[in-house]
Amino acid sequence: MSKKVSLKDIATKVGVSTATVSYVLNGLEKEKRVGVEVAKKIKDAARELNYMPNQIARSLRKGSTNTIGLIVADIANPFFGQLARIVEDEAIKHNYTVIFGSSDEDCVKSEALIDTFVNRQVDGFIIAPSEGCKSQINALINREVPLVLIDRYLPQLNTSYVVLDNFTAVYDAVTHLVEKGHRRIGMVAYENSLIHMSERIRGYKEAMIDHQLEKEIRIKKIAYNLPRQEMEKIIGEMLTHLISDALIFATNALSLAGLYAVKTNQKKVPEELALIGFDGNEAFDFFDSPLTYIKQPLEQMGRESVRILLDEMKGNTENQHIQMASKLITRASCG
Repeated sequence: MSKKVSLKDIATKVGVSTATVSYVLNGLEKEKRVGVEVAKKIKDAARELNYMPNQIARSLRKGSTNTIGLIVADIANPFFGQLARIVEDEAIKHNYTVIFGSSDEDCVKSEALIDTFVNRQVDGFIIAPSEGCKSQINALINREVPLVLIDRYLPQLNTSYVVLDNFTAVYDAVTHLVEKGHRRIGMVAYENSLIHMSERIRGYKEAMIDHQLEKEIRIKKIAYNLPRQEMEKIIGEMLTHLISDALIFATNALSLAGLYAVKTNQKKVPEELALIGFDGNEAFDFFDSPLTYIKQPLEQMGRESVRILLDEMKGNTENQHIQMASKLITRASCG
């Protein structure tokens, strides 16, 4: 078996101290004022010698593993997939690795992921909390684990979060449809009590009331964990008895299922039915009338969540509450 390469081996090859090698390989060359050329020689030597750091020993010395645990609802969902990539790219800039997990909006799975990440000694969490996971999040808060909630928050708990202004996003979508001449505006949402969904529904209702359309309020709620084909079937059945002339879909997945249902039922968009979805999706462009949708500021949300988490990991205990504005991307589906 070949001898494991040490810091001393690299130091001998480059002609510097082991301390200087340690500074460079731990990303501290600027802080310790190691020259750019020397730092490059050290990194090149480490690669040539196939140096592999002892991560366990390193984390024990530093009291840190330089890892972040990210838990989202479903990383296969384009919204969460893009968000995860943004968080990962931002974390890498600060020498952190991100470990991912999907809760599937399942409280039991969420708890298992949190336990796994805690055992992996992650330095902090970014979590899109599932319904019913208040006690899990509260346990992290009580243990003073650095934590940022993203996409949705838990009103009962005092912790940092980065979310969309969901109320205004949907309120403005209703207003846009009203300005286009629509009055019988319905909404398709998920059947859960999470704050982001509640706020989207509240934005819809308040806008309808403010436009004197309270008698036209119609909300179809669908269980989250249904496959797309089942959601498509439910929306399709709704379309056969539809008295609305416009629909707002409350999520990306519902938007996609809704578009397929509309196509299957041969509804003409926007002549017979105007549509507004949530979040962009490349698939939206393949339908006859490209979908108008509510665009969330993913880049800013991802970067801000990492920034706040890094602040907390440095000892900043003041919670930060960030609520961001959306943008309505208007296309052919509203006329």
